[in-house]
Amino acid sequence: MQGSSRAAFAAGHDAFAAELGTGVHGSALAGDLFGVTGALDSSASLRRALVDPSRDAAAKRGLVEVLFATRISAAAAAVVNALVSQHWADDQDLGDATETLAVEALVASAEAGGRLDALEDDLFRFERLVAADSGLRDALSAHGGDENVKAALVEALLAGKASVETIRLARQAAVSPRGRRFGRVLESYLAVAAKRREQMTATVTAAVSLTQDQRQRLVQALSAIYNGPVQINVVLDPAVVGGIRVQVGDEVVDGTILRRLQEAERALLI
Repeated sequence: MQGSSRAAFAAGHDAFAAELGTGVHGSALAGDLFGVTGALDSSASLRRALVDPSRDAAAKRGLVEVLFATRISAAAAAVVNALVSQHWADDQDLGDATETLAVEALVASAEAGGRLDALEDDLFRFERLVAADSGLRDALSAHGGDENVKAALVEALLAGKASVETIRLARQAAVSPRGRRFGRVLESYLAVAAKRREQMTATVTAAVSLTQDQRQRLVQALSAIYNGPVQINVVLDPAVVGGIRVQVGDEVVDGTILRRLQEAERALLI
C-alpha cells in the first residue's frame, strides 16, 4: 500500500483492535472479513463506490449497511465502516486491507489459545510441503479450479495434524488466492503473523486461573520491564502447584512451587 492507503489501513486497524478488545471471537470476525473481501474482489463497481473520494463517508457507510447488514456481525461492520470512511490510493487496497485483517483475526484467535507458534510452524511446513510437490502445488494453485476439491485436499492433508486456524488459512489460500500462487498467499499470511508478534507475548504458566486484577498487575509489571506493551497468554497446569512461570522469548522466570521442590530434591541428591 502507498500514500493515503497506509493511513487508511492504520485507521481501520485501530477499529479492528478495538473490536478484538471487546472479546469478539477472532475466527467469526475473520469469516465475516473474508466474506467482505470476496464481495469486493467480485465487483469492481462496488470497490470504486466504497473508495470514491467524491462520495462522503456517511454515504459509504450507508452502502455498507445496505449490502452487508444481514450478512456480517456488528463487529465486522464497525471495522468495514472505519475502512470505507478513509481515503484510499487504489480501490484494490481496500480488499487487501479486509483480507489482511481477516488473517490477523485468525492469528489473534490462535494467539489467545496459545497456538500461535504452532500456527506459524504448521503454515511454514505446509508451504514447504506444497512447494516441494509439483502436482500438489499445481492442484492448489490452479486458476479457476474447483474450490470444493481444493478445500477437500487441504482438509485431507491437515485434518488432525494442525490447528483449526491453520486449516482455515490454508483453505482460504487455496480457494481464494486473489490472483497469487498458493505459496505466495501463505507467505503473506505468515508475514501478518510475524507483524502481530511485534507486540511481546508472555506465556504465563499457573496452577489456577489469574484474576482480572492479577492479570492487569502482571501486564503492567512486564510492560515496565520490557519498555513496551506485553500480551500475556495464561496456560493452566495443576502440576506447578502454586506460583507462576513467566516466559518472554528466551527469558524464563520460574517462581512455581514445583520448581522449588525440584531444586530441593536435587540438593538432597548432591
